[in-house]
Amino acid sequence: MKKTAAASSSAPATPSIPATPAPAARGGRVSRLSQLTVPSMPQSVASTAAKSSFSQAPSTALVPPPPLAVKKDPKLANNWKTKTPAELSDAEVIAMPDDEYMNDKQMAFFRLKLEELKRGILENAGETTEHLREDTVVVPDPADRATIEEEHALELRTRDRERKLLKKIEQSIQRIDAGDYGYCDETGEPIGVGRLLARPTATLSLEAQQRRELKQKMFGD
Repeated sequence: MKKTAAASSSAPATPSIPATPAPAARGGRVSRLSQLTVPSMPQSVASTAAKSSFSQAPSTALVPPPPLAVKKDPKLANNWKTKTPAELSDAEVIAMPDDEYMNDKQMAFFRLKLEELKRGILENAGETTEHLREDTVVVPDPADRATIEEEHALELRTRDRERKLLKKIEQSIQRIDAGDYGYCDETGEPIGVGRLLARPTATLSLEAQQRRELKQKMFGD
């Protein structure tokens, strides 16, 4: 018994490896790193800051741009007196005096422009019908068939937008017949020749249109 005790006392003791200290050490490092990071702001403060940043950001984007002035050429101011509505150019109509706004010749000029736009839309609709009729043949290749169907869908979407525009064109022609064409529906002020040349179906002045778009962005109405 003594020899056994002596042998056990002389043998080198094997170090015991604890099972839990290693995760504890890693946990200690994580806790120390978390102490070094910047603490997050309270939830109430964060929500207040987010609301303020959200409310401040759109305010600059919703400011309408200033209206652009239309340049008039004084040399063309009297050309409308000697030309028919079909012979007038856009520059000559812009150069007409302000007191001649929406006179008979200007009304006739915009009627011709609206009728030409209407005729182009109807021609496009007829071409689309012909394309759909010609492409009724079944294409065996799936890739080619998918391409044709995508082209048809795109063309139909374009025709749908033109159909809505056609309705506005007809309403504008009716406004010309009633003598209301060229004046804002909301304010009664002149829409302006420059705006009508760019958008013949316009029913609002530039300022009224900007106010409506601003209201839609703010209130979704």
